[in-house]
Amino acid sequence: MARQKLTNEEIKARLVFLVGIGLTVAFVGTIFTLLYGLLFVVQPTGDIAPNDQAAWEILKPMTLFITGGLSGMLASNGLKDRPSND
Repeated sequence: MARQKLTNEEIKARLVFLVGIGLTVAFVGTIFTLLYGLLFVVQPTGDIAPNDQAAWEILKPMTLFITGGLSGMLASNGLKDRPSND
């Protein structure tokens, strides 16, 4: 059986889906990593360890970027291409 060629709208829908899944997996993984570090890793009693402080400084903007990218992609998904009149 010959496969029909995908339309631009179908390609765009698949691309948005794959990017959305990838960003969601990265976001959820980051959140669970942060929670694991807070709940189950033994910290010094006086202050946070320098290595942990550096990790938090890297993870904060990364999480914000992923959240913004995911919400922007989902918000712009409502802007559909106009169907052609062919």
